[in-house]
Amino acid sequence: MTKSTIEQARTILHERFGHAAFRPGQERAVESVLAGRDTLVILPTGGGKSLCYQVPALVLDGLTVVLSPLISLMKDQVDALEAKGIPAAFINSSLSAGQISDRLARAQRGEIKLLYLAPERFDFGSAAERIAAMGVSLLAIDEAHCISEWGHDFRPSYRRVRDIREKLGSPPTIALTATATPEVRRDIARVLALREPEVVLTGFDRPNLRWHVVRTKNDAEKDGTLVEVLARHEGVAIVYAATRKTVDRVAHMLTRSGIRAEAYHAGLDDARRREVQDAFMSEHVRAIVATNAFGMGIDKRNVRLVVHHAMPGSLEAYYQEAGRAGRDGEPADCYLLHAFQDRFTHEFFIKAACPEREVVTAVYYAACNRSEPDGSLALDAAGLASAAKGKVSDREAESALRLLTAAGAVSVSEGSRSRARVRLLATPERIRAELGGEETIEIGVLRALWRSTRGAIAEGAIVDLDALPPGLAGPGGAADVLDALQDRQFVIWSRVGEGLVVTDRKAPVERWPIDWETLDRRRRAETSQLDVMQKYSYTDRCRRGFVLRYFGDPAATNRCEQCDNCLALKHEATSSSAPSQRLAKKPSRVRGEKKGKGASPELDDLTDDQRSLLDALRVLRTSIARRESVPAYVVFADRTLREMARSRPVTAGALADVYGVGPAKMEKYGEDFLTAIRGD
Repeated sequence: MTKSTIEQARTILHERFGHAAFRPGQERAVESVLAGRDTLVILPTGGGKSLCYQVPALVLDGLTVVLSPLISLMKDQVDALEAKGIPAAFINSSLSAGQISDRLARAQRGEIKLLYLAPERFDFGSAAERIAAMGVSLLAIDEAHCISEWGHDFRPSYRRVRDIREKLGSPPTIALTATATPEVRRDIARVLALREPEVVLTGFDRPNLRWHVVRTKNDAEKDGTLVEVLARHEGVAIVYAATRKTVDRVAHMLTRSGIRAEAYHAGLDDARRREVQDAFMSEHVRAIVATNAFGMGIDKRNVRLVVHHAMPGSLEAYYQEAGRAGRDGEPADCYLLHAFQDRFTHEFFIKAACPEREVVTAVYYAACNRSEPDGSLALDAAGLASAAKGKVSDREAESALRLLTAAGAVSVSEGSRSRARVRLLATPERIRAELGGEETIEIGVLRALWRSTRGAIAEGAIVDLDALPPGLAGPGGAADVLDALQDRQFVIWSRVGEGLVVTDRKAPVERWPIDWETLDRRRRAETSQLDVMQKYSYTDRCRRGFVLRYFGDPAATNRCEQCDNCLALKHEATSSSAPSQRLAKKPSRVRGEKKGKGASPELDDLTDDQRSLLDALRVLRTSIARRESVPAYVVFADRTLREMARSRPVTAGALADVYGVGPAKMEKYGEDFLTAIRGD
């Protein structure tokens, strides 16, 4: 790598991203990438991992492909890059076929430098070959711990990344994560087949975060303590809960308590999740209550508080989720509300995800015994759970079926193309009222089905879609019509033969190649991770030191003066039915809020006039963000606004010297903010 190349990277860092210099670890990672080496980067949350591939992407010729696990992560990063004038795009399931084709064409013409995709995108058609032909200069794998079987957020789709890399021409690869034990780091390098990778590890410490554990007995104490914690801390907050049901309940409870909160989980449709996320990013809500489906890659830098309503299943998961607080480097607090019974929930999920051999065997023989002579099986996972010998949960049966399918013992049949089982749900009156009296294709299909079965579809009947009258679009078109009618609950239908099929009803379970050893090892590993998380919850020693020792960080010490144990804070839970002030007081150097009027640590050194100006700059930033439909931080970070309020630049040159004001943002927003500062 030449000197001019790293100098070019530094210039891009300043002009495009507004940073005067790289943070620890970033420059070493950038140098490695520009030298064409495979690179493994482990930087703490908020450490600036994205710049390790975004800056090289603008130096290198060709396209940088970024594999990313979440739609929200892709969109937020692309929005932030486009706001800086950097040509980037994402491709995922939220786009139409036309939009995807247009973005691929732009990438092929060289109009896009960074293209974000999910690994699953390469399962369809010739996507890998088409992108490879564009000339991929760098492959970046974000949230790389998802690759490792021993990582806290393992995703089977990420195990295909090695194949994707080969299809793209085996370009230099950078894998990035915030949390990875030595074992996980080795597994990432092995699974990806990284070639003598440069490993960039700066440490896991987040010195601006304060760590607290409040021991509770039940949900009532968790709820009361949560309300009190939110009342004592200012700024936006993330509250993590273990299940969708708990998320909805806690969000409703906070709203009733006068705290603006919204629920976020995978059970919401895409539009609602985007609406909730946008409300949080623009700070129209005080708190977002979420499962761990929220947060990965979300770049909201001024989160002041993260509360876990229940103990996570691993210290890696907890540290990554809690680490979404204080990404701007300012003080922030992380609370864990712990009850001993939290462990039982995780043990249930571990048992379901990694079923024991006896459970898989029981489900297999239940499937064999209940299948038809041709192997077809009418039972679903819940039915097999009931039919299996011994106590088997629905989740365990689902996991057992996945293992049996992977081993070839069971398969999934799409069923007959022309023969379908149909039952009519709607009354004639409802059909006339909602579908109208005109001869539409829906009316035509329903009438034809009624006539061909002589009305038997009212109770359920098997029909031949090939035998429908001409003009009803044939079996394929009729299936589309039946899907639409089923969505509106006019009918229930399925293809004959659709569902599970047992490959050989007489074969013993030992015939099938199920990796029992790996299954047992994974179950033991997840139980061990749960043990570590519980030890953290109960330790009376330094919590920061506990975490850093777990990750093998030599910076671990026995005292940090930033956790409840080192500060001798004795937190006591507060019942939701009897609110009090029993939560331990915070150290005097950190002021909590009182109904939104308290001072924040980052404002302590501002005068009243400077604070007034800061408020005005925040209003301006919000206005611009709404106008451009981007999160507020994309315009300017909180730290940048505080520096403006403190230094009061009135010329373009002075404003350009403020932290976070690069040439691109200066050109785009400079005049608006100078006008506000000058009071013109």
